Amino acid sequence: MSISETDWTPLSERLRPKEFDDIVGQEHLTGKKGIIRGAVDSGKLFSMILYGPPGTGKTTIGEIIRSKLGNDYHFEFFSASLQGTADLKKHFAHGERLKRVGQQLVLFVDEIHRLNKSQQDVFLPVTEKGIIILIGATTENPSFEVNPALLSRCRLVILKGLKDSDISALLNKALEKDLILKKSGVTVDGEVIEVIAQSSGGDARIALNLLDTLVESAAALDKPVLDLEVMNELSVLPAGRYTKKGEEHYDIVSAFIKSLRGSDPDAALYYMLRMLEGGEDPKFIARRMVIFSSEDIGLSDPMALVIANAAFQAVNNVGLPECILNLSEAAIYLSVATKSNRTYLAMVKAQEKVKTTPNLEIPLKLRNPVTKMMKELGYGKGYNYPHNSGGFSREYYLPEPIKEEVFYVPGNSGKEKFLFERLRSLWKGMKNYPEEE
Repeated sequence: MSISETDWTPLSERLRPKEFDDIVGQEHLTGKKGIIRGAVDSGKLFSMILYGPPGTGKTTIGEIIRSKLGNDYHFEFFSASLQGTADLKKHFAHGERLKRVGQQLVLFVDEIHRLNKSQQDVFLPVTEKGIIILIGATTENPSFEVNPALLSRCRLVILKGLKDSDISALLNKALEKDLILKKSGVTVDGEVIEVIAQSSGGDARIALNLLDTLVESAAALDKPVLDLEVMNELSVLPAGRYTKKGEEHYDIVSAFIKSLRGSDPDAALYYMLRMLEGGEDPKFIARRMVIFSSEDIGLSDPMALVIANAAFQAVNNVGLPECILNLSEAAIYLSVATKSNRTYLAMVKAQEKVKTTPNLEIPLKLRNPVTKMMKELGYGKGYNYPHNSGGFSREYYLPEPIKEEVFYVPGNSGKEKFLFERLRSLWKGMKNYPEEE
């Protein structure tokens, strides 16, 4: 009898932990001194947002909490992907009835990030009044996906991504304890366990179910040993877990930008192509490079902005897949270009000054005398046209109280070396530039 002919349940469900001690990789939460375990054991459960990558144990923790709560608690599940506001209100009404008879509703909300702002807002009064204890589970960064007001009423509990060693331990445990795998008669090579662990992206669910599929397929082909050769024949490795809206999105974008900034074209290409392989919009990547060219390169290499803009135009004009070559060229150029954040720092400093001095009077000589009355009031009087003085006129342009202010101080890389010397020469004795940068 094949595995598929049995009363089959996915391996991830068959091996789902029943006790806190069985959970792998989350000792800070479910170990002897873990905060969730301590709250359950002491009867002082609190509202929380469980945040972590897929397959790290969020739902399992909810199931174990339910099994451990005493008679004073009533535990209910809510799926944000399948149910709506009307269903939530039924849960809340039930919570109010339970409260009146001295019981407490614990509501586990799976994928809470799928609820929109209005739907999340309905939790505010019921969590504030203690009508429910909320346990929300999400794979998305709560900073972006959970309302700040709701997040402030809950404790953020972070689950760690599972390491390859954690996944390998789970897979070996499955081979040792799961009856269906043992009955298959298939021996799994250790290298296969390593490959599954490495390719699962830290997702225990993916790893366990992949092992299940591989063993079942090997058994169906009468293969007594599942080794790398058989595994390659079956070709069932999972894809990466990058999604355009997921936490992995923010991590890889961050790695891409930091690689550009760190002048590592190899890393920049790797992360950029990983985003594109994961379905990222090439326009998003091009826009990030346009911003980067001014923020992190600036006037150190003015061509960076030109090339980044050209890449953005190429994305619009050429499209995928050919525009990947244009994006790659731009990413390499931005990586190897000299770096300077002085344009960005100048902008920030000027913005701060504008906020603190928003109403300083514009010097009369810089005002536009478009009427006779304005001329009589002195608008434009004393203005020196720079082209009549060889291209530069030594006079102040900022309002009087801040006339000597310096916002832009060029760095010492690329073309900014020349700009620094030029500005020091032009404004010598009028503005205080440092001697050396």
